[in-house]
Amino acid sequence: MTGVLIDSALSRAGYLYATAVGFVWGSLWSTGKIRRRNGLFVFTGMPNWTFGRGGSCVGSCYLTNRNVSADVLEHEAVHKRQWQRYGMLFPILYFFAGRNPLTNRFEIEAGLEKGGYLRASRPRTR
Repeated sequence: MTGVLIDSALSRAGYLYATAVGFVWGSLWSTGKIRRRNGLFVFTGMPNWTFGRGGSCVGSCYLTNRNVSADVLEHEAVHKRQWQRYGMLFPILYFFAGRNPLTNRFEIEAGLEKGGYLRASRPRTR
């Protein structure tokens, strides 16, 4: 069953569907320029109610107001790969992983520091 749902033609179709939905949603609400970065369509100037936290990745679309640092876009590119792997199972799996990013396996995989959930660790000097 896993081979049918994960990293499969079915998950790819779900990813493409999510990308289409994200693209339409971003096109409707974005007031900024649409850019292509890190394999993502980046929609800026979105009203805060149109996305979660500092931004949301839907398929290959990243929806945000202005949270577009290089680290954040690298973090969101991992979420894009998660969408590709799991397709429409991804939002369900993400929901069950929990809202706390510090314990959510998908946020941990994407990098908590790059996502802005933890401060970057500094090397200790003596």
